[in-house]
Amino acid sequence: MLSKSQISFIKSLHQKKYRKAHGLFIIEGIKSIVEFIPSAYQIHSIYFLAQYQSLLPKLPSNIKLFEVNSAELEKISTLQAPQGILALVHIPETTAFDKSTLQNNFSLVLDGIQDPGNLGTIIRTADWFGFKNVICSLHTVEVYNPKTVQATMGSLCRVNVSYQDLPLFLKDIKLPMFGAMLDGNSLYETKWGTEGLIILGNEGQGVSDEVNILINNPVTIPRVGGAESLNVAVSAAIFCADISRNLQK
Repeated sequence: MLSKSQISFIKSLHQKKYRKAHGLFIIEGIKSIVEFIPSAYQIHSIYFLAQYQSLLPKLPSNIKLFEVNSAELEKISTLQAPQGILALVHIPETTAFDKSTLQNNFSLVLDGIQDPGNLGTIIRTADWFGFKNVICSLHTVEVYNPKTVQATMGSLCRVNVSYQDLPLFLKDIKLPMFGAMLDGNSLYETKWGTEGLIILGNEGQGVSDEVNILINNPVTIPRVGGAESLNVAVSAAIFCADISRNLQK
């Protein structure tokens, strides 16, 4: 049985200000939890229905385990249909970004992405195609938002997500900067080379003016039909796929 204070504490982590205050965020589902256990993230505690305990691998002794019932899980879960198991994970301490990791690689740069599902899907896509860094503007939705974490499907533990003042961060980086634009050069004719930053903008406004002036390679996904725009997570997947295809030639 969980106490009222335990339930209240976990429910508070549904909100950003309490995640920040306590340095903890929530992940749900056996697949994601199993992927986080051996990662660099530190799991604080796990709350599970009885039938899920046997699905867990051998755990470090410092992880607290709590068997709960369905009613308790519904109270602490962020999902309308809880997945039977939930974990609290420590938010890593922020460290200075090592810009040398950007060299000889492609990285995604997100300027003002607002939808948590889009951010989570982009992180999952980056993981699929082997992109190690996702750099977010300070105005991008929080990566530890439960909807973002859920959409990553465990990929968050393998992708380095960093928040930066983008104009300041980007101004002295000597790498090609490819910006997703409506009026850029065709994606299919773009010479990607072997390194660069892929910059994607806000769902409604696109890339901000301050970041736009730093882009030296505007790129567009050619439109064939009549849709006004593409979802930003779909655009990210198309960019990642084309870059990956070219790198494997």
